Amino acid sequence: MQAKTAESTTRGIETARVDEKLSMLKQPRAVWAVAFAAVFAFMGIGLVDPILPAIAANLRATPSEVSLLFTSYFLVTAIAMLVTGFVSSRIGGKKTLLIGLSVIVVFAALSGMSNTVGELVGFRAGWGLGNALFVATSLAVMVGVASGGAATAIILYEAALGLGLSLGPLMGALLGGWQWRAPFFGTATAMAIAFVLLIILLPATPAPAKKTRLRDPLLALGHKGLRTTAGSALFYNYGFFTILAFVPFILGFDAYGIGSVYFGWGVAVAVFSVFVAPLVQRRFGPTRALMGSLLGLMVVLAGLALAAGHSVPAIVALTIISGALLGINNTLFTELAMSVSDSPRPVASAGYNFVRWMGGAMAPFLAAKIAEHSNASVTFFVAALAVLVSAAVIFGGRRYLTAHEPHGV
Repeated sequence: MQAKTAESTTRGIETARVDEKLSMLKQPRAVWAVAFAAVFAFMGIGLVDPILPAIAANLRATPSEVSLLFTSYFLVTAIAMLVTGFVSSRIGGKKTLLIGLSVIVVFAALSGMSNTVGELVGFRAGWGLGNALFVATSLAVMVGVASGGAATAIILYEAALGLGLSLGPLMGALLGGWQWRAPFFGTATAMAIAFVLLIILLPATPAPAKKTRLRDPLLALGHKGLRTTAGSALFYNYGFFTILAFVPFILGFDAYGIGSVYFGWGVAVAVFSVFVAPLVQRRFGPTRALMGSLLGLMVVLAGLALAAGHSVPAIVALTIISGALLGINNTLFTELAMSVSDSPRPVASAGYNFVRWMGGAMAPFLAAKIAEHSNASVTFFVAALAVLVSAAVIFGGRRYLTAHEPHGV
């Protein structure tokens, strides 16, 4: 009798997982429209990777000056996160998404017209504003219209992130190998297409009954679980964007070579965020899985520190391997941020993203500066230390996280 009960329970779990996978694919057209637009939005993050050396050469800039393309972008993105909920709760999600896409189209095109690194950095800052309006709102919209609940929407969102991170460097390489300005105009065109698709496929999303105040995202960080998640993500993103923004300078490849490396890296991010992260979360729980994956990333960064200046093949291999760990971490961090507190998801997301994108703003510039004043190995050792701190924050605040673990863990 017990054997039959165990067998039926196992079959029930397997059936539930199959149904979960099928429901993930059977989504309204609006979900796919937002996901498609999100892919193009996330392409903008890694788009400049293959052309960083070309930009430095053509605009006569140092690596640290060129790295400000990331810093200005993410700094504005982080600060703008505090106002995205205020805006979307008054005009609705669809209008906010369309405004964000419009801003990206304008500033991506202006970036392609830049004649100095200062102009390019400034236009990337404007691009970051559009990115904040779109990215923060797109997840909330997907959660609202997706079938299968928040967990399904988060996985689809992370899949869009992974695809965008892989296709961005590929497009940057294909167009940037021809002319360094071309990827910016390509992004403007892609986002214009996404704008049209959202107008057609995404139904009107009315503004919520309760308006979000400007201070609500900061107040949400008063929750110890969300504050722990955001604080850990701050240090994690320092390691993330050290890999994304600094490695291109030490590969010694042309745009096509850099694009190929980061295409493989982005594919690893996508595959592991969608297919592996849910498995390790079910097996170990989000807190233990996250700590383990962060420690793995620390080891990879230490390996990059040892390989820098000695073995380009090792740097390539470790960079692509890092994508697998980053994919797992991204999904686990997002799920924790969306479920760990009692704040509305858009508010919690805004507060969390405000803190974590600060790591993305600091890392590119500091990584290049450290290398200029010492060497590339020190840059990666600092990033490894940051990721160790990230794991320590999760460990220290684990009691605030496990009390609110997502259902099904």
